[in-house]
Amino acid sequence: MIVLKNEKQIKFIKEACQIVKQTLDLMEKNVKPGVTTKQLDKLAEDFIRSKGAIPAFKGYGGFPATICASPNEQVVHGIPNDVPLKEGDIISIDVGATKRGYNGDAARTFAVGKISKQKQDLIDHTKQSFYEGVKAIKVGGHIGDISASIQKYAESKGYSIVRELIGHGIGKEVHEDPQVPNFGTENTGPIIENGLVIAIEPMVNIGKKEIIFESDGWTCKTKDKKASAHYENTIAITDGKVEILTV
Repeated sequence: MIVLKNEKQIKFIKEACQIVKQTLDLMEKNVKPGVTTKQLDKLAEDFIRSKGAIPAFKGYGGFPATICASPNEQVVHGIPNDVPLKEGDIISIDVGATKRGYNGDAARTFAVGKISKQKQDLIDHTKQSFYEGVKAIKVGGHIGDISASIQKYAESKGYSIVRELIGHGIGKEVHEDPQVPNFGTENTGPIIENGLVIAIEPMVNIGKKEIIFESDGWTCKTKDKKASAHYENTIAITDGKVEILTV
């Protein structure tokens, strides 16, 4: 069931989203060769708690950390560890925060030092695929319009879209209806209405779309071991307009 939000609820969600945005800004400043994802995780948790919020992911379904930290061929849900990041890596960091009982969620892919043009292009096009999805949003339209626009853009640049992991509604729960795939067909899926709050999150691969899960039950990576990028924001639709809450 899709739960549409009122102005007060969206205000609370935005408050959580701004903490997520600030956490990602902190991550960007600290991502560099030699740092470990466990160190980044501690920074993120301490910052979120300093803002009177709770890490939304820690303990969620048993996930053991505040951030999902997924380098290179890892798509999402990487568990922070003690392995130092290396020059030329890319790292996708997904963050959630809960405040006043409402959640915010966003992700970015960052360069670790100097990276190849191929990896930078992947990051840039993954981000743009999100914005192509946003362009397709209109009240009375369909979720499939967002999905189709993301897929069309990413595939037009020669990339593939992960199928198994998708965007979602968000509010009192981290994951709510509706599901928001990054692939699909226009004029299909739930109707877009004022009060809809969703997280749109393209996961884009340099190589093929197929993924595998590691034995930890969380870490998802590309089957062909080629790089993947992730870009996510929480958005709200009010008065027929889109507001991106995590920028």
